[in-house]
Amino acid sequence: MSVFAFVTAAAAAAAETAHGAEASGGLPQLDMSTWPSQLFWLAVTFGILYWLMAGRFLPAIGGAIEERRDRIADDLDTASEFRGEAEAAETAYNQALADAKAKAQAIAADTRAEVDAEIAEMQAETDAKLQAQVQAAEARINEMKREAAVKVDEAAADTTRSIVERLIDEAPTDDAVARAMTNVAR
Repeated sequence: MSVFAFVTAAAAAAAETAHGAEASGGLPQLDMSTWPSQLFWLAVTFGILYWLMAGRFLPAIGGAIEERRDRIADDLDTASEFRGEAEAAETAYNQALADAKAKAQAIAADTRAEVDAEIAEMQAETDAKLQAQVQAAEARINEMKREAAVKVDEAAADTTRSIVERLIDEAPTDDAVARAMTNVAR
């Protein structure tokens, strides 16, 4: 069925009901006598709206959408470039950090070896000095034991004083020596 046939059939049906609606004061848009003007203004309004939408609004909206799509694509490209730069910077940072750690460990190992060697050397020197001092002290003590039993305590105090003085380079007090001798005797 064509549009024209439909409109004609609808107009005939409306005309039959219009006679009853006029008498009852029905809806004016259903009055068949006003349909041609209603259809005319519907066509004019539809045409104007179609012309405005097709000629002005839709191209503007389409342009805005296209511009936004381009801007998003540019932003994604820029973000991708920045991500690549950030990954390269992170890789370089991690490499530099690993190199620095390796260098620090090597320096620490070298320093530790040097310090250990110095400590061993100093300890050997100190052991030799102490051994010489101990031997000298023992010789003096043995000599003093032979000389007199009375002078044993006095010699021990002198020896203790001299050992402590040589070890710490500080002369101990007589009371400290006496206390040490008492503690040793116990």
